[in-house]
Amino acid sequence: MTVAHAVESFEVSIPATGAKGAALTLPGRLCLPAPPTGIVLFAHGSGSSRLSPRNAFVASVLHESWIGTLLFDLLTEQEATDRVNVFDVALLAERLLAAVRFVAGLEQTRHLPLGLFGASTGAAAALVAAAREPRVGAVVSRGGWPDLAGRKLGAVHVPTLFIVGEADTEVLALNERAYALLDCERRLAVVPGATHLFEEPGTLEEAARLAAEWFAKHLHMQA
Repeated sequence: MTVAHAVESFEVSIPATGAKGAALTLPGRLCLPAPPTGIVLFAHGSGSSRLSPRNAFVASVLHESWIGTLLFDLLTEQEATDRVNVFDVALLAERLLAAVRFVAGLEQTRHLPLGLFGASTGAAAALVAAAREPRVGAVVSRGGWPDLAGRKLGAVHVPTLFIVGEADTEVLALNERAYALLDCERRLAVVPGATHLFEEPGTLEEAARLAAEWFAKHLHMQA
């Protein structure tokens, strides 16, 4: 029987910049097993938030590998009402980089190897952020739309894992094309029987297991 690790949870506010340079804060939840050996920042997909049950489940599996997590809202409530913002990968990547700076400034997390986990549009934001931020040590995309990262795909040089459902055929094709453009250690993992949201029995568990193994391997190497 697996014994759950003790995990400390903190509600946090992440400083970021809005339209015309206005300051704003983004709510999030930082969870740290004792002791953490790395930290993963989550970039949720379109129509989702820090409260995504799928990402929360993946985060709980990462905790079992001694990896801390930060789930946060990439957009304010007002911004999220505009669909243009939801698909603005450059904006989402900027918010993710703001979260990287936030954890890099915290005493509890500044020393930890750092990874990014993205879903759908959040996966593209994670790839763009990884291309720009040298502190990122690994990326995992679950059901992601990596094509939205555009030319930044070729600038990603950290270990990258694409997890896609076997029955999510259109997204699988997008991932296969993006995978060919990466110039880094990479893997494309196809989960049998899974559709886009990994709602089929056992499929989200398999995606979480793959993500935990990837981060444990590549973040622990940097510790």
